[in-house]
Amino acid sequence: MGRWITGWLLLAWVLTVQAANPQLVQLGDYDFALYANADLAAPTLPIRHAVILIHGVRRNAADYFDSGSQLLGNAGLSASDTLLMAPHFLTDADTDEPSAIPRWAAGQWLHGSPSYSGVPAFNVLDDLLALLADRQRFPELKDVLLVGHSAGGQLVQRYAIFNNSDQRLNKQGIALRYGVASPSSYLYFDSQRWHNGQLQTDPPPTCPGFNRYRYGLDNLPAYAAEQRLTAKQWFRRYAQRQVIYLVGSDDNNPEARVMDRSCPAQLQGPTRRQRQENYLAYEQQLAKRWGFALHHSHVLIDGIGHRPSELLTAPATAKALFP
Repeated sequence: MGRWITGWLLLAWVLTVQAANPQLVQLGDYDFALYANADLAAPTLPIRHAVILIHGVRRNAADYFDSGSQLLGNAGLSASDTLLMAPHFLTDADTDEPSAIPRWAAGQWLHGSPSYSGVPAFNVLDDLLALLADRQRFPELKDVLLVGHSAGGQLVQRYAIFNNSDQRLNKQGIALRYGVASPSSYLYFDSQRWHNGQLQTDPPPTCPGFNRYRYGLDNLPAYAAEQRLTAKQWFRRYAQRQVIYLVGSDDNNPEARVMDRSCPAQLQGPTRRQRQENYLAYEQQLAKRWGFALHHSHVLIDGIGHRPSELLTAPATAKALFP
């Protein structure tokens, strides 16, 4: 018994040290801070799976790394076969971090927007996936799971629509899946929005910005606009991608402190749970109208509100993300 307790304390100490010391990884021509369960400076890592976990608006990447470690344990995975990374998007508040690391204006990283130094948050995800696609460094990698919760879920949902990395990884035999957990809003592909439980094509005139990015396809960021795709083309590509939506059954507070309560967000529903359920119904309707098959799934995590540690460590979450 004493030996078991000693071993458990040693493991807890190792995990604490890992979480307390983020690594600096070179991505393209810039360095980026992230937490990982392996030394990313190693020339080769024989992992078969990778998980990238994107934090929420508090940007507490270390806490997400700890929850991610338990998520892997619940799925029967370990550091010997699965690389866990929790990137840390810095803002002006991070005065104690190296000045050369990209920083964003508060709240802008979750839009995919450029940092002060001109690095779009979408490109950070591209560069992380390009790192993993290096077959000399990760010769056995089979699949990547990109998961975002809350604000991170907003970033991941838009990235799942806009990115071209998905095709590049698939050509190398690496499958990419997306976990979209409890975001405040979603990107819609046309002018339909919700009113009295029904989709309507004419939102109220009191909400003129309802279809601007990040709620719709108007005024897209350069990352997406330069691809010059139509709404139907965007949706067809998104429908083909492996997306898992998650939300807690108790994430249903319309007065939640950090939830987006702007007019465009309110047209998607009153709570995070309702907005996700509405979006599922919306994309089902759109898929039927445009004739596309959806490769998306949804899991309601029973008894969970908006606490990321509880949602990510719930056994049902592991089953949903690692079927």
